[in-house]
Amino acid sequence: MFPSLAGLRTQLCALLVTASLMAPVVAATHENALPSYHYGAPIRVECMNRSSETGEHIENAAHEIQWIPFPICNETSQPLQFHYGIEGEQNCTIPMISDPFFHLLEFYIHSDAPLSCRLPARPAAHVEVVGEKPPEQEYIPLVFALAGTLQLSHMHISTHMNVLLHSTPKHHLHPRDSGVLDSGTAYSTSPLTHMEGSATRRLVIGDTLPLSFSVRWFPTPALPKVAGKVEWSGMGGHIYASTVFYSLVSFCAGVVVSAVYFFGSILPRRLRGRGLGGATPLGYGLNGVGNGWGYQKRAVD
Repeated sequence: MFPSLAGLRTQLCALLVTASLMAPVVAATHENALPSYHYGAPIRVECMNRSSETGEHIENAAHEIQWIPFPICNETSQPLQFHYGIEGEQNCTIPMISDPFFHLLEFYIHSDAPLSCRLPARPAAHVEVVGEKPPEQEYIPLVFALAGTLQLSHMHISTHMNVLLHSTPKHHLHPRDSGVLDSGTAYSTSPLTHMEGSATRRLVIGDTLPLSFSVRWFPTPALPKVAGKVEWSGMGGHIYASTVFYSLVSFCAGVVVSAVYFFGSILPRRLRGRGLGGATPLGYGLNGVGNGWGYQKRAVD
């Protein structure tokens, strides 16, 4: 017997409602299934390829911007890379400044063309679902604001840079939790004193370029507050405001419980086990027995 038209409509509506309810769950599951960085994972920097003559970006055959690795660092023999969640100082000495790269530095310092780089927001997906298109690699921009001064035969560069990196907003249950990049920036420090400061370099073609980076991580796009509570001060192993609050509450609760137990149980039992002389420091007990705090008088011959 075939179902009625009304029954078919009811089943169709039920399927539509179920599909609409399941869609957010599937999307959330798909989002959670995407890979994320673990603490210490390397994140390689790649930069926009530019013409040393005009400073314009170079495109590939598909008319897409061409990205190339950051120059090789003498310290690691690899392009510059940061490590997820690891804060500190790191150096990258570019071994030799070629003539084309020297002209690119002129564009960067004059801000005619920015030193535009990018970082993968998350690791590349290693698992592919049959019948589904693999997720596209996402990137976050990282622009290096390189400061300096150009001269006729050379240039001065501020070689120390601050690098601020943010991860996606999430509750870090563990000190070294995994995560995904949200944003970042990098800039030279003390740019107005680069010709006389210690973190400076007089540069000509053929020289090495020693760069140093102070890297700091933040768990959300927001920076720590100056006037108010500091929600977070780095990636892993730091003290949270909630930790201090719960520690104080636990300490106070322990003091109250201990006091109630002492005055309600231990002290009454000790008082009941002693005579009056043991409870009065200035009295001598009943019938002259006891001389305070429970000590008896010794007989005198």
